[in-house]
Amino acid sequence: MRPFELLIAKRPVSLQTKRRKNLQAWKNFVRTEAAKVWNADDPPVGSPFLRCIIVYLCDNSPADIDNIIKPIQDALVGLVFEDDFLVSDVDSHRRFLADTIDVTSLPLLLQAGVAKGEECVYVRISDAQDLRNYL
Repeated sequence: MRPFELLIAKRPVSLQTKRRKNLQAWKNFVRTEAAKVWNADDPPVGSPFLRCIIVYLCDNSPADIDNIIKPIQDALVGLVFEDDFLVSDVDSHRRFLADTIDVTSLPLLLQAGVAKGEECVYVRISDAQDLRNYL
């Protein structure tokens, strides 16, 4: 598949939130933002396997990185990919905006998130690679 990138310009909501309405609102927001980027003529990707990269640029009281993955993937089901079961590889990263972040070789969309200086989440969906490429 052609890699899909998305910058979600909002603080993520954790899967563990006690306010379930906030979680659903977050998923809806992510899906709406993704729909702005995804080519409406393209069907959801249905061939295995996919890699999901998430970079959370956060302030000094971040959400747990592992708890923001599932809601983002759920929001992309039926739009970017047919089912989140197709996501076999997940890379998640959290970086503090107060720290120096070298943007030299980062994707342009992630560079824009760093430059903005506000909490956001960068998401990239692409084909999974052979396991040897990761290790």
